[in-house]
Amino acid sequence: MGVEAKEEQWKQKFPAFPYKPYSIQLDFMNSLYQFLDNGGISMLESPTGTGKTLSIICSALQWVVDRKNQQKPNLGNSCPSDDEPDWMREFVVNKENPVQEKKKIGVKSKKFTEANRRTGGVGDLFGNESGIGKNERVEKGGNGEGNDGKLLNDDDEFLVEEYESEQEEEEGGVCKRKGSISSSSDEDEEDKLDGEEEGLKVFFCSRTHSQLSQFIKELNKTVFGSELKVVSLGSRKNLCINQEVLKIGNPASINERCLELHNSKKNGGSKIKKLEPGGSVRRTKASAGCPMLRKQKLQKDFVSDVSQQEALDIEDLVDLGSRLGTCPYYGSRRMVPAADLVVLPYQSLLSKASRESLGINLKNNIIIIDEAHNLADSLIGMYDAKISLSQLENLHQCLENYLEKFRSRLGSGNRRYIQILMILTRAFMQAIFNEDETNDNVTSNAVDRATKGPNESSVTINDFLFALNIDNINFVKLINYVKESNIIHKVSGYGDKVTCLEKQIPGDSISKEGGSTLSGFRALLDMLLSLTNKNVDGRIIVSKLRSKGLSEQDGFIKYVMLTGEKIFSEIVNQAHAVVLAGGTLQPIEETRERLFPWLPSESLHFFSCGHIIPPESILPVAVSSGPSGLSFDFSYASRSSPKMIEELGLMLCNLVSVVPEGIVVFFSSFDYKDKVYGVWRTSGILNRITKKKRLFREPRSSSDIEGVLKEYKDTIDMLSNKALSESKTSLNGAVLLAVVGGKISEGINFSDGMGRCIVMAGLPYPSPSDIELIERIKHMEGIGDTKFTNTLQVSNNDTYNGGNLNSGFDILRRCKRRGKEYYENLCMKAVNQSIGRAIRHINDYAAILLVDSRYVSDPIKRSSSHTASKLPQWIQDRLISSTSNYGEVHRLLHQFFKINKNKVR
Repeated sequence: MGVEAKEEQWKQKFPAFPYKPYSIQLDFMNSLYQFLDNGGISMLESPTGTGKTLSIICSALQWVVDRKNQQKPNLGNSCPSDDEPDWMREFVVNKENPVQEKKKIGVKSKKFTEANRRTGGVGDLFGNESGIGKNERVEKGGNGEGNDGKLLNDDDEFLVEEYESEQEEEEGGVCKRKGSISSSSDEDEEDKLDGEEEGLKVFFCSRTHSQLSQFIKELNKTVFGSELKVVSLGSRKNLCINQEVLKIGNPASINERCLELHNSKKNGGSKIKKLEPGGSVRRTKASAGCPMLRKQKLQKDFVSDVSQQEALDIEDLVDLGSRLGTCPYYGSRRMVPAADLVVLPYQSLLSKASRESLGINLKNNIIIIDEAHNLADSLIGMYDAKISLSQLENLHQCLENYLEKFRSRLGSGNRRYIQILMILTRAFMQAIFNEDETNDNVTSNAVDRATKGPNESSVTINDFLFALNIDNINFVKLINYVKESNIIHKVSGYGDKVTCLEKQIPGDSISKEGGSTLSGFRALLDMLLSLTNKNVDGRIIVSKLRSKGLSEQDGFIKYVMLTGEKIFSEIVNQAHAVVLAGGTLQPIEETRERLFPWLPSESLHFFSCGHIIPPESILPVAVSSGPSGLSFDFSYASRSSPKMIEELGLMLCNLVSVVPEGIVVFFSSFDYKDKVYGVWRTSGILNRITKKKRLFREPRSSSDIEGVLKEYKDTIDMLSNKALSESKTSLNGAVLLAVVGGKISEGINFSDGMGRCIVMAGLPYPSPSDIELIERIKHMEGIGDTKFTNTLQVSNNDTYNGGNLNSGFDILRRCKRRGKEYYENLCMKAVNQSIGRAIRHINDYAAILLVDSRYVSDPIKRSSSHTASKLPQWIQDRLISSTSNYGEVHRLLHQFFKINKNKVR
């Protein structure tokens, strides 16, 4: 196709693109448009700096506009054309029956509750009830047992409704309290706009709020930012404007407090208890919930204001909500049904519980997941569950106090299930205690085997249940009981009240104390739900209570999900199309095997494009040796050698003279970065470096990063200013020491002078002392063709002790297939993310130094498993894969920067 024809095609097909697109951008948009036509799963790879986000916006949203325009003539036709695709006919039917569709989104029926139970959803566990004052029996008269009369009548509100266990169905059916009402979402129908119907929409998600804000900025460069209905969703922590709630700090506690206030508003207010000076309790008048939700008119004003402006990001929504005095979190949620584009973080879309809470309907819609290079690990990480020893001890004590207080007034069903919860918390505590730290004489040999030995160990679900002698408990029925009975709020409320009375805590602190107890119950329920998974889907990790001098390190039990196939299939089966986008998605086969193995390789739509920059604007070099001739080897056994660290320092001393402006050096970990810095300071190398460039280090605290980056950039800008050339300073830029996998390597753009040279020190393989990593590697080794099963050298039954490097390396050495490849891919994905920070636009230029002899290869003989073959194709194509000595590297750098500096840009 000629240039003129391509330009004409662009104007007709993607008129929203604000500039004349590069050829690769046009190819990208055409491919995405075609993939959306076809439906199913597709993967699109476009290097950072190639306008990927803008291409996604203009292609995907143009597709939505075109589909809606095609659909308009059929809105009043009950018999859509036969040549329409199935997904569109179903969409039209849903449009004609919005009541039925709305029921799917908003109201949770008995059928939904049962399905939710089977799939492990926990979205309504902490949101259906206010915790106090809903369907309660308040009995007048009578003293509570063991009390001095001051708590007269006030304790009755904590008495759980009678639970009729004889009504339980054989298959774990829904069990009810007397007088209970059917479960509902934690949100009212008032949280949705009246009369709004679901329409075809795009859900765009990325990893961080900052990435989503950048997406909104790109969106507003096009007409779609103002012409389409766009809504940004975020967490309560990011959108809350109630300062009293924000003071809590902890995200989980903020969620709980927000739900408590929201539900007290729905239920007409909850009675708040205050402590009198003598310790007695009095009640105040009902609270009307969160003050930011008291006026529905303001919520409607919020929605109206958002609709009349161009697309807003999270910060914009917070500013608007603050000006109006109404909640931006619930205001933005009201807009979801009517939106054409919903912008939201990973968790909100990929977590089933979050989708249910937000009322998100994926049916026949488009899902675009950006930054999808680590999607599988991110997805399964959302379904991990963890509970600590301190949480278990608190819950056990609360349950014990509650049972002692109300034993004579509880029905047999309630007593039985409370006792089961106590048995479980006690069993979990036994698993965490070390053998010499427990006085329990009834611990079985099986439990001894599970709790002896190292600080961390892993077992299957079945082995864990058998070892603790809790394999006879019906977890499905127990989870149903917790959902239906409201027991967690009753026990938490009573326990927090007792704590407040004992410690004379003011009444307004009750909610904060309650948050910690509710968080413990949340963790317990997550763990119970995890125990209903298949035995092969995950592993239980037990970290023992450890003594460190006079202090103890809290132990914990954690469930680690190993497979994302079932989770991802729930998303794929609903959506018309799922698009995975990123700068580097290779190897795509690993992603397919882990997330959608049912899809044949030939049925996966895949597109990859090159880079927009000319070949002479990038210089990737594999550096095998340093200035003194020492071979670079940053493997685990050699990288801490003072000679190796000094050789790297000598190379940097040379780089600061030949590289203008900014140099970013990536290390494998914070500990190693600090070790290198210490050796350089002692040897005098640091002084030599800082004579030419100021040196900065990535801080461990993410809150300090912005300040360091600003100072780094300001230093480079100031020293690059030609007006300063007359000054006598010898400084010519700055050096930033960063960490692979840190904040800087993932989300910061080092365009232009901020990143003229990227130095990757070694291959940042993750430590095999990480027990969760080893479990994932073992799982990956077993994935794939069953004909290899009998020849595997590693199985899930192999024991591994956390923190033991030798055990970890032994398992890695025995991996011959996918486990080994997964471990290597983890390393190279991290490398690719880091080195991709430098080139951000067509006029940018940078050198990339891969410093380790393991990067060196013969491009002709290079195998698919070699390290260099896992680099992005646009880097492989230009990689100088070997040099005779460091002098050659230095000459290449000198020539590269001389050519690019003299270019007219």
